[in-house]
Amino acid sequence: MRELVRSGKCSTIAKYAYKFPNSGLRRMRPASGTRPRGDWRYRLARCLFACFAVVGTAMPAVTPPVHADPVGAGPVLERRVKAAFLYKFLAYTDFPASAFADPAAPVNMVIAGSDEMVADVAAITAGRTVASRPIAVRALREGDAAPAHLMFVAGSDCARAGRVIHAIRAFLVVTECDSGLQQGAVINFRVIDEHVRFDVSLDAAERNNVRLSSRLLTVANRVQKGAQ
Repeated sequence: MRELVRSGKCSTIAKYAYKFPNSGLRRMRPASGTRPRGDWRYRLARCLFACFAVVGTAMPAVTPPVHADPVGAGPVLERRVKAAFLYKFLAYTDFPASAFADPAAPVNMVIAGSDEMVADVAAITAGRTVASRPIAVRALREGDAAPAHLMFVAGSDCARAGRVIHAIRAFLVVTECDSGLQQGAVINFRVIDEHVRFDVSLDAAERNNVRLSSRLLTVANRVQKGAQ
């Protein structure tokens, strides 16, 4: 592996996992020969890595930690990793049948507070489907009250995130602020040891009538149930 990294022949994400062995990415990928290919953990790891490969060619080199680059490559990388997660969350979420107008209705993703994230998510989901449904991505604008299947509220302002969450009807709500779960989010991103992880609120999921796969919960940093 060391020789592959030095030669530049392996993927950007593989370099990242090699350089930072404590990353969530590396922990989610089982070592060769440790799990049969039929094991669901193996399939989930392969699915996540395939998703990251979609954006790999557009990413800067991933040798530094996600926020260490003074010219801004770190924040860009962090945002794109989160965008990849947002897309994959859809595959591990069961929405109620009433969430769709008809069998051909798209899965609607709404992004609040970051046009850059809108572009990243749109690039990842272009031409892709979830449960045979197309994916529609849009930015949340003033006056937009249309419901969404997944809504991501960007930024560290938790008070603002709370206002957006209560103003828009969304099933799977994802945030990235310190108290996102307390504001009503189902999933909240965190950066731990310079790596993107996420916490989950089962109470919020139940409240929003969505069911999260146990496979997703297994790779979460923390799963919250009940008062904290």
